[in-house]
Amino acid sequence: MNDLLTLVSRHGYALLAAICFAEAIGLPLPAALAILTAGAIAAFGQMHFYVVFLTGMLAMLCGDILLYYAGRASGWALLGFLCRLSANPETCILRSAEYFYRRGKLTLLFAKFIPGINTMSPPLAGSMRMRPEQFLAFDTMGAALYIGAYAAAGYVFSDALRAITNGLRSAGSAAEAVLGIGLAAYIVYRVLIYRKYRLMDTAPRVSAEELAERLATAPPGSIVIADVRSHGYYDADSERIAGSVRLEPNHLAEEIKALSNEKEIYLYCT
Repeated sequence: MNDLLTLVSRHGYALLAAICFAEAIGLPLPAALAILTAGAIAAFGQMHFYVVFLTGMLAMLCGDILLYYAGRASGWALLGFLCRLSANPETCILRSAEYFYRRGKLTLLFAKFIPGINTMSPPLAGSMRMRPEQFLAFDTMGAALYIGAYAAAGYVFSDALRAITNGLRSAGSAAEAVLGIGLAAYIVYRVLIYRKYRLMDTAPRVSAEELAERLATAPPGSIVIADVRSHGYYDADSERIAGSVRLEPNHLAEEIKALSNEKEIYLYCT
């Protein structure tokens, strides 16, 4: 915290903009901490609060707009790339998509406060063809809420933040040791989670040719083919595989339970 306070004080708005932009495009940098620090520095009179607010918001919007149009052009490919560092990429995508399906455009108002969802929301909005002006309006409100909340907290609690940094400075090596232990524990945790999901990520797949052969030889009505495409790629007028049924992807487990256990069920998505 003390190092960040020194850096932001020295490099000011440029560093704040760089960190906010980097977090917006998915890099693991602490934008919230940088905004909080900038708010505290503004309280000390070394930065201007409103300039801090506008700098952080514009930088974050630039990153969001970049991901929005990238998602609009590439669809789920970008989402998969952003989730690739996750322990389970499919869970990363589905968790983000579930927020968007349930709350729609309102997701953009609070997404920045939720790790993971903050980076996924702009490309999700783009891949689902949200209108650019609608995305910009809601994303601007979300960015303003996020930047404003942390900058205001830093401004109001600037004395407490200064006391914390002084305490860390005096603690010296003890603080570094605690930080090192915490970082090591986090790395071990992520490795264990990664290994756990890698043991579970093999899903049985069937080619179109294999399924066609199975349909030709199976008794009539013994096979169900289900369309579980996400809402961004499906609407009521969409074409489906002949004879397939539509299952709601957000309630897949419940909908599959409603089908007969005596039938073979094959799912297809985008």
